Amino acid sequence: MVLNVWAHGNKVFNLYKSKPIAAMTCGMGHMGPASISNLAKDLRRKLVAEEGFKLDPEAYTLKEVAEKSEAFFQERYAKIEPAPSGPHGFEFWVGGYGANCDNAEIWKISLQNGEWLPLELVADQEQDGHVSWGGQPQAINRLLLGYDPALADALVDFGLPEEITRPLFEQVQARLSTPLVHPAMPIQDAINLTSFLVELTKRYFAFLPGADVVGGATDIATVTKHEGFKWIDRKHHYDAALNPRETDHVS
Repeated sequence: MVLNVWAHGNKVFNLYKSKPIAAMTCGMGHMGPASISNLAKDLRRKLVAEEGFKLDPEAYTLKEVAEKSEAFFQERYAKIEPAPSGPHGFEFWVGGYGANCDNAEIWKISLQNGEWLPLELVADQEQDGHVSWGGQPQAINRLLLGYDPALADALVDFGLPEEITRPLFEQVQARLSTPLVHPAMPIQDAINLTSFLVELTKRYFAFLPGADVVGGATDIATVTKHEGFKWIDRKHHYDAALNPRETDHVS
């Protein structure tokens, strides 16, 4: 049951100022009384300054960042009283470049109904033109994959054996997927594509019956080899012009 839909949550973060490390979250908006946004800032503080936890800024790896992020959120989740009940999920994506690394990586931390799934390497240098998405994936699934994965359950319910559905959908995806990304595409085109996919999802859910669970302003950031982490589009809850010495609005 949806109790509230908040339109101003912060879900994109720079996990280490001056370093090319980004994070994105979807699913649970809070753990106990703390929002994921505040917890991400707590995590950043630990990665920068806490003995025994902090990164070596000259020798860290993205896997190390992901593992420490996973440990941080697992500890916070275990402290929730009472423990969450009913269907719930949490994803925290960590992406960017390790120290002195030429190739980017994306790692995903996942929680499903109280069970932590294995840390997943979603993309690395072996995958050209890769697009990753989470949260409410239906619209993007249909556009990029060519089908909604829920169709598999529908076919099983109709009587198609499960051992047939996997190879069937591999063939469907091979024939109907939409190749919108090229590894050498300009960064501005990648930004435009990201904005399009987010707006597609927001419009899709705006017209569905039920709560408008995807909406509000969109935050967009890039992480590139030479420019590092850069904000492209970003909301603030107060005017930066009124706070000229404040640089850490929501990052």
